Amino acid sequence: MAASMGCLILLACLVSPLLLGGAVHGHPWPWGGLFPQFYDHSCPKAKEIVRSIVAQAVAREARMAASLVRLHFHDCFVKGCDASVLLDNSTGIVSEKGSNPNKNSLRGFEVIDEIKAALETACPGTVSCADILALAARDSTVLAGGPSWEVPLGRRDSLGASIQGSNNDIPAPNNTLPTIVTKFRRQGLDVADVVALSGAHTIGMSRCTSFRQRLYNQSGNGMADATLEVSYAAALRRGCPRSGGDGNLFPLDLATPARFDNLYFKNVLAGRGLLSSDEVLLTKSAETAALVKAYADDVHLFFRDFARSMVKMGNISPLTGAQGEVRKNCRRLNGNHY
Repeated sequence: MAASMGCLILLACLVSPLLLGGAVHGHPWPWGGLFPQFYDHSCPKAKEIVRSIVAQAVAREARMAASLVRLHFHDCFVKGCDASVLLDNSTGIVSEKGSNPNKNSLRGFEVIDEIKAALETACPGTVSCADILALAARDSTVLAGGPSWEVPLGRRDSLGASIQGSNNDIPAPNNTLPTIVTKFRRQGLDVADVVALSGAHTIGMSRCTSFRQRLYNQSGNGMADATLEVSYAAALRRGCPRSGGDGNLFPLDLATPARFDNLYFKNVLAGRGLLSSDEVLLTKSAETAALVKAYADDVHLFFRDFARSMVKMGNISPLTGAQGEVRKNCRRLNGNHY
């Protein structure tokens, strides 16, 4: 009997962090204090609420799936995954929304607002905006036909933003491969993560201003990028002139722009990667080129590695425990912290 009681007590100790959900902070899980069951007790319908509203948003506009994945990416690369990207300008805060990578480009803020409002009704002051971003990115991927993964949860929201970090730390479409790799490594991500996460370009659109250089002056000699497939380059030039049309949109994956699959990698192999940052994966490194080919050959391998890299990215410097706060409105701080 005593032995049985001892086993029960031990079992309770092992499982209690999962059952307590939001009541446990800083639990030493494999993801630095985050764990998928964080809200199971404190807000049991949290994941269902996020999934439902994301599904409605993507049904209204298929492109929103890519926009919500990108929102999580642009959040995590600046100060960690802390929802700093969602803050509007206010006293003491210069919003990251005005940075070069985000201005007139980053989308999906209204969807996050809608999710947050629903969660505040269901479980006031419980689910962080940073966790909403992580869940919405996963749900968007699944809705577009991509892989699913368990999202470690328990992030808290930042008390500030960094427009300087947003301008400097987010990889740009015209960055060299070494620069892109360096920006990833600063966040604890490796070369394999660079290629796997670039696969998010299997969905979504990009503006003319992000790739015009490739069409008209890639090497400073007034010529198009020689790595672009000729007919594809000609089609791009028709919709992206030398001047004007900066906001004209083009699919990142010409073949299946709304479906999360591995055709992005097949496009890159065929000289039909839209951005310079896509093309350099094939032409500037044997290591990245091998991964491009592997993912083009095996969609299951790509899905597995993409899911792993998204979990890894979602664990960049999260605020946990007593750090930060859980914002009631994702666009502004709760109190007078400034």
